[in-house]
Amino acid sequence: MLKEYMTISDVMGPLIVVEQVEEVHYDELVEVEMASGEIRRGRVLEASQGRALVQLFEGTRGLDIKRSKVRFLGKVIEIGVSTDMLGRVFDGSGRPIDKGPKIIPEARLDIEGNPINPCSRAYPSEFIQTGISAIDCMNPLVRGQKLPIFSGAGLPHPQMAAQIARQAKVLGAEEKFAVVFAAMGITFEEADYFISDFRKTGAIERAVLFINLADDPVIERIATPRMALTVAEFLAFEKGMHVLVILTDMTNYCEALREISAARKEVPGRRGYPGYMYTDLASIYERAGRIIDKPGSITQMPILTMPEDDKTHPIPDLTGYITEGQIILSRDLHNKGIYPPINVSLSLSRLKDKGIGEGKTREDHAGVLNQLSAAYDRGKEARELAVVLGEAALTPLDKKYLKFAEAFENRFVKQGDHENRSITETLDLGWELMTLIPRSELKRLRDEHIEKYLPAKAAS
Repeated sequence: MLKEYMTISDVMGPLIVVEQVEEVHYDELVEVEMASGEIRRGRVLEASQGRALVQLFEGTRGLDIKRSKVRFLGKVIEIGVSTDMLGRVFDGSGRPIDKGPKIIPEARLDIEGNPINPCSRAYPSEFIQTGISAIDCMNPLVRGQKLPIFSGAGLPHPQMAAQIARQAKVLGAEEKFAVVFAAMGITFEEADYFISDFRKTGAIERAVLFINLADDPVIERIATPRMALTVAEFLAFEKGMHVLVILTDMTNYCEALREISAARKEVPGRRGYPGYMYTDLASIYERAGRIIDKPGSITQMPILTMPEDDKTHPIPDLTGYITEGQIILSRDLHNKGIYPPINVSLSLSRLKDKGIGEGKTREDHAGVLNQLSAAYDRGKEARELAVVLGEAALTPLDKKYLKFAEAFENRFVKQGDHENRSITETLDLGWELMTLIPRSELKRLRDEHIEKYLPAKAAS
């Protein structure tokens, strides 16, 4: 029989203080029975000298401190996991919200997960095709990598997230592939868009969705990515599946972290965020990877909106330190009507060289990547020069590079939100664009690749 306490002494936002407690431990799961009989869940944040600080997932609204009962359950927060979760939609606490049958768990797992021993990690080395040329060719995603998307308010990152979830796959042999999608602090319209898009395209059959709405409890937002990653770890390391985890929007997660920190009266760090935010984010991002001698893997694509499009803001800044690169969305390209508005020049995949080449994508991939990048940068320089001095001041070669830059943005970067290009189609398109500049300028490509892949109409 669990001991009940009616000794709540204080309420601070989503937090309560319980006095005269015994044998209570950090992160322990808590039940609070309201005067109405409603049960709310929470967890212990601090416990010392007979006092416990508890955060409630459903918030403290309507809580009567004199008539509410608190029970400490002696266990941490767990989620029941099963392969039956594929094709289902859950709230941020792991409860089904799609009117489907109750999940019968194969196991119950701690949502904090188990850290992967660094000595047991396998190095990421296999290409994941997203069907988006600006990612697949220029900043490839590698199985086991964590590659975030840095966006801004009003940019189409929700459409990109849905497109990647629909289209992503591991090339080669038929592999078991799944997507775990966690949305945090989103509006009802966004949630409806994601759910209906997944169902309409059939992508939901291989996906597990966790949806935390903007008006859901802040505390639930802290648990949502951990719930999702626990399911991903089960599918990857127990069922041998390749799992892509998409987390959107990590900015909403960090805002929740700041709100709870303020309620706890902690000393704030940069811009009011808690000083431990780096460690907290690392505890999420570092759950990506592969394990030696296990077939499954977890690849992460966190999405965050940069406040005021500021890359130096603490959230993108700390994320960039922890992850292996970033895909940056451009407001200028978006204003030109280009989707997806990926800024190829500023984006980076630090593991791109490990997942491309013969036997993975194609033997010319590295050369095409480098040549397209160099030509595009040269074209943008010519565009800036034309703005200052006028196009008449450009040399004939500059004009060719300017034409290349326009074609690169409008034909290579730009594609439909349901257009799924194979890596072969993407590389062939890259070769076609290189016919716009003289063959003598193709200095980053091997001669044998030029002879094999460059279309005959190339400029001399």
